[in-house]
Amino acid sequence: KMASLVIAGIMAVSMAACTKDSGDKDMGALEKLTASGKLAIGTSADFPPYEFHKEINGKDTIVGFDIALAQAIADELGLKLEIKDMDFDGLLTALNAGTVDMVVAGMNPTAERALEVDFTKIYYTAEQTVLVKAENKDKYTSAASLAGLNIAAQKGTIQADLVAEQIENADIVALAKIPDLVMQLKSGMVEAIAVENAVAESYAKANPDLAVATFQFEIAEDEKGAAIAVKKGSEDLIEKLNEILDKLIADGKIDQFVVEANEMVE
Repeated sequence: KMASLVIAGIMAVSMAACTKDSGDKDMGALEKLTASGKLAIGTSADFPPYEFHKEINGKDTIVGFDIALAQAIADELGLKLEIKDMDFDGLLTALNAGTVDMVVAGMNPTAERALEVDFTKIYYTAEQTVLVKAENKDKYTSAASLAGLNIAAQKGTIQADLVAEQIENADIVALAKIPDLVMQLKSGMVEAIAVENAVAESYAKANPDLAVATFQFEIAEDEKGAAIAVKKGSEDLIEKLNEILDKLIADGKIDQFVVEANEMVE
């Protein structure tokens, strides 16, 4: 009789576990996220004005218009925002491993990345340029003028691909963090840094000895903008995020976030 009771108990626990697993599998990505009570975003906080570190009231804080955007999304979904800072080239790996719920990091929704993850609509569009020493601002005006030079770019970014594709015989220096690339530029180890225009302007604003060159990379329209990345198969979540983005864009909030973030860059 005792053995029968033990077996019955094990079966009950197993059935309950199976029911729970089945319930979890039936939940969509949006429902799972809202049930968790939190929104963990992956970002790379060296990319002003998108995301960067700033001391506020004596405390190191990650700010930027991507962070303001993520907070607006979390508020709309009724979730607590958690920010996880990591190297840019590890963001999609972290997303697919479940370490973060989404990536909000000024990421271009390229066709190659779209094989790994799903993207929302583009929420901000920008051009790609190069950051140079101030005295060279008018020297580098074309791809030909940059040919054969040491050019830096952040690892795993579209900028590194653009240098390889459009600058003939360029020697690409790829590092994980943009501040390290800036040090390479200042020390004369590289002649330019391939970077998004808004980011280049932010670093030039903070460093009077640097400037944004007049050169612009040629880039396809669908790769110019930034989008939010989520796991593959998250159609319901993508639909909700696009709905939130539409509202924020219509209300002028994205532009407001960009202006406020640029004002915070030192």
